[in-house]
Amino acid sequence: MPRRPPAVARVLERVTKTAREHEMFEPGDLVLVSCSGGPDSVCLLYSLWYLRRLFKIQLAVFHFDHKLRPDSAKDAAYVKRLAERLGLPFQLRVAEDSPLKGESVEAWGFGVRLRSRSDVAKEFGATKIARAHTLDDRAEWVVMALIFGAGPHGLVGQAASDGADVQPLFDVSRAEVEDFCRALRLRPRIDPSNFDTWKPRAAIRHEVLPAMEKVRRGGAKKAIVRTAEQLRSTLPSRIKQDQGRAGDGWHQRSSDGFGIRVASLHEEPFGWMDRNHILIEFRVLGHRVTEADVKAVLDLAQGRPGRRRDLSGGLKAIREKEYVRVSRSSPES
Repeated sequence: MPRRPPAVARVLERVTKTAREHEMFEPGDLVLVSCSGGPDSVCLLYSLWYLRRLFKIQLAVFHFDHKLRPDSAKDAAYVKRLAERLGLPFQLRVAEDSPLKGESVEAWGFGVRLRSRSDVAKEFGATKIARAHTLDDRAEWVVMALIFGAGPHGLVGQAASDGADVQPLFDVSRAEVEDFCRALRLRPRIDPSNFDTWKPRAAIRHEVLPAMEKVRRGGAKKAIVRTAEQLRSTLPSRIKQDQGRAGDGWHQRSSDGFGIRVASLHEEPFGWMDRNHILIEFRVLGHRVTEADVKAVLDLAQGRPGRRRDLSGGLKAIREKEYVRVSRSSPES
């Protein structure tokens, strides 16, 4: 194989270090690579393809078409061509519904994509699912969590590796991703909605963080990420306890929402742990949670069955006999 361009070698070195540090892969793993066709996920796909023999893994490619743009099918066709070029199996899923009135499009997209990706992983027998979450994404996540009041659990951000879910570009910047694609003469798809600064995430990416970088002289994103890592290191036992309670009956999950078992919550005043159990469920649902949403769920938990509340993003909540139920449609007891 010819000598790789420095921009490619730099990303591969960083991905290798991150994957080993977080023990992302084991020999024989079948890794389902989630690829939107954008620069980040194309960089992820090619990085793992270059490193597949080093890690002794096999790859498959997944793409989800949200059908939110008239030309979205072109993204799917592009990703399919990449998979064919690399000799990898490809699986496409297409959205069968659309966001409800008043529902966050981003939250809806996250939820349907997550469920489809999990289904495809089971069909393939994939042992790992790789997503293109970069260092820039981590900084954006923390700022978003801060301005929406997501609390400590939101501020620690996502983990590099969480069971089957792995993020090999965790320590790679978006600038390095773009250099990687340019060096290999790749032409990723560009989603114009990512530049719509009416959307909070796009505003943070194109306006807030650049201003912070100017103040910090280019070091803001790394400083934000470092702060999140430090916070995570100070709360390891609590976070681990939060993540480890999935099977003890404190919640129920469905494709449309979740239920929090009232008896699992502590007596008033509700504490840090109670709030974070609720935050986790909103995150799994793909909802950009607000402090008002958390307070509404806790308020319903204290009241009589039958009470209802409207939450942000078009979500609804109702107090049932044993659970507080949250869903995209009007929940029935």
